[in-house]
Amino acid sequence: MDTMEAKKTALKGGEWLIKETSYQDVFIPEEFDEEQRMIAQTCNDFLQNEVYPLVERLDSMQEPELMPSLLDKSGELGLLGLNIPEQYGGFGKDFITGMLATEVLGAGHSYAVAISAHTGIGTLPIVLYGNDEQKAKYLPKLATGEWKASYCLTEPGSGSDANSGKTKAMPTSDGKHYIINGQKMWITNAGFADIFIVFAKVEDDENLSAFIVEKSFGGVRLNAEEKKMGIKGSSTRQVFFEDCKVPAENMLSTRGNGFKIAVNILNIGRIKLSAAAVGASKKVASVAINYSNERIQFGRSISKYGAIRHKLAEMAIRIFGAESATYRASQNIEDRIHAYSTEGMDAAQAELKGVEQFAIECAMMKVEGSEVLDFVVDEGVQVYGGMGYSAEAPMDRAYRDARINRIFEGTNEINRMLTVDMILKRAMKGEIDLMGPAQAVVNELMAIPDFGDESNELFAAEKKAITQFKKAILLVAGAAVQKLMMQLAKEQEVLMNIADMAIKTYIAESVMLRAEKLVALRGEAAAQIYIDIMRVTFNDVADKLWVSGKNAINSFAEGDEQKMMIIGLKRFTKFEPVNTKEARQRIAQKLIEENRYCF
Repeated sequence: MDTMEAKKTALKGGEWLIKETSYQDVFIPEEFDEEQRMIAQTCNDFLQNEVYPLVERLDSMQEPELMPSLLDKSGELGLLGLNIPEQYGGFGKDFITGMLATEVLGAGHSYAVAISAHTGIGTLPIVLYGNDEQKAKYLPKLATGEWKASYCLTEPGSGSDANSGKTKAMPTSDGKHYIINGQKMWITNAGFADIFIVFAKVEDDENLSAFIVEKSFGGVRLNAEEKKMGIKGSSTRQVFFEDCKVPAENMLSTRGNGFKIAVNILNIGRIKLSAAAVGASKKVASVAINYSNERIQFGRSISKYGAIRHKLAEMAIRIFGAESATYRASQNIEDRIHAYSTEGMDAAQAELKGVEQFAIECAMMKVEGSEVLDFVVDEGVQVYGGMGYSAEAPMDRAYRDARINRIFEGTNEINRMLTVDMILKRAMKGEIDLMGPAQAVVNELMAIPDFGDESNELFAAEKKAITQFKKAILLVAGAAVQKLMMQLAKEQEVLMNIADMAIKTYIAESVMLRAEKLVALRGEAAAQIYIDIMRVTFNDVADKLWVSGKNAINSFAEGDEQKMMIIGLKRFTKFEPVNTKEARQRIAQKLIEENRYCF
């Protein structure tokens, strides 16, 4: 397939909503190659041998050199340079490989936060926006861990509204330096960072600019370590810049481009957070499964009881959905990066554009991944019972560490609203044709329903349901746009309802595509357990779409219009009956036999 043809057929970000995706076009985790599996094993071994024995000492924060020493060891293994180009001392691995490493290391509690901040938001701005001189100077030392990185965006008065930051960068009279003054907060790795990516407004600019600031420049002062609910071993401090003199050549990209840098780096951070949350979820699920097999009550292990089996199965179902959708989106990004590179775009620009194209999916997966992890750790505590509440047992740390993920990289509320906002903006620009399909749904509501012959194909019910689920989203979103128009941006509850419908539909479709691909690869009998996971997912997603859609419609429609839309919504969110109890029993039995999360 030539580049032009590849570009024509490849889905754009958000287009999954109006186009059908073939299972042949998605990547599933079962397709990782041998080298990728070896990298994952290296990451897992590092956690087992180096990180887990130290978690208590890390969380006590009594040994400030402990976390930097772990990052040094990570650098020696090459874990800090996976996505740094080879000419700068890295390994130049592709996006998917970086995602897999992020997933596995995501189970590393506070260490996961430190390495993610260093390799992601701390290093990527230089990889993606640095000029040749900046890359040559900083990336080799960041790849080995000789220099540690952090990212200074948030301020006391600017969290979600990042561009409202007050930190100033004033050029010196000779134009050779900028003098930075301001305060940043919640800065991960601040306690030991050598490099700070700092966002500040030059003079009275409307938009932020970005700078690479070395601690050795002087004028950098740190507050004491923050006391936090979780991720206690992660260094988090306020950073004060007091007449910090930065060479003019340390500006990243161009003046006023800082906000764009922040947004694009956050897009990557969001999809990577989802991968890390999947890795943490798998670890917690495995620990809970193991405990349920060992814990004896009323003469037998608690894994034999239906209520516990329901919990174990539900953990697995949700993890499987988040994982399937995360790697589906990651492959879309990878394919887009490759297409841009093939056209002659340089590697950094291709990656930026590739991720930007799928910013919608990045936002959706950040929400889903973090909420799946929260669900899993909560149920993990419950499986442990009284011991789950004890600081002596592993669920205490997992529960507290998980909570930050719904706030990191933009709160889940912000990301929900961004999801809908980005879809609508692309529709307004003509990049996605939403209006045509939305109008078709309205026309269909006026027509007599088509109760055509049911196909006997294995995935027929799910494929039909996905088509209908997408119509439900278009019905609600289209009516909300028409009815509320410019007011829609202020109707946050409606936006969040629509976002929930989109996220859950994307998860369901991703699970179906993975199950379909596994049947194609292994045969129906071998993939039966994945079909169970898929059917329970669809059963539950149908109900969630009905509730979210109904709540949205009832907030802006009334009378006959409301009744007609509710009837349509009911039609579009139907799914054939599933014996979810038996399906969950089979899923739980497999987990219990394997004594770990095994899908």
